[in-house]
Amino acid sequence: MASKASEAATHGRRAVIELREKIINGELPGGMRLFEVSLAETLDISRTPVREALSRLAEEGLLDRLPNGGFVVRKFGFADVIDSIELRGVMEGTAARLAAERGVAPQALAAIRETVERLDTCFGEELDDLDFDLYADLNATFHHQLAGLSGSEVIRREVERATALPFASPSTFLPNKLDIAAFRRSLRSAQEQHRAIVEAIAAREGARAEAIAREHARTARRNLEYIFSQDPALLHQIPGLALIHR
Repeated sequence: MASKASEAATHGRRAVIELREKIINGELPGGMRLFEVSLAETLDISRTPVREALSRLAEEGLLDRLPNGGFVVRKFGFADVIDSIELRGVMEGTAARLAAERGVAPQALAAIRETVERLDTCFGEELDDLDFDLYADLNATFHHQLAGLSGSEVIRREVERATALPFASPSTFLPNKLDIAAFRRSLRSAQEQHRAIVEAIAAREGARAEAIAREHARTARRNLEYIFSQDPALLHQIPGLALIHR
């Protein structure tokens, strides 16, 4: 019995991961209705984990439930994505302000400072020289640590909830391995903001920490605006952008 339950859980996790990837990379395009039977055949699993995975992806905001049952891949308006990014900035700004006002445990402050120092190692001597994969991992670590600095489980949970909104993740619209010099250079500015946020928190400057954190979130917004206004050809090269329409 236990082994069957474990197998079902494994199938459920795999279904969530694979379907999420198919949605983000455009294989399941916005507006497409999804059917349990065909998806179960594609994934080679039973319908139950597929049904559970569809419900989970609806909770994440990638799918919409249809009134008569079933699911459809959600289409995202440009304004929806901008609002998600802004909301993350508000929540992370609040987390930074409260951390500064309430004070941070020395161990937690030392840990996030170490992450900032490790982020420094991602950049080479040349302006566009960047270890992207390491940066993406450490960037996620930084934002996770920032969410917890205030010591409030409520704040941490709400920051993570905002981050989970479609396209609101701190790593959304990072340049990946695309040769986009403007994007890569923007990450140097983002790294300076990482450092400034931490120092403002350490100095107990709540308003400054909040302002920098909110501005920091707008890096994703600027990258997105660049793509839509300056280089729309990138819409088909960066995962997830095919779901966004203006």
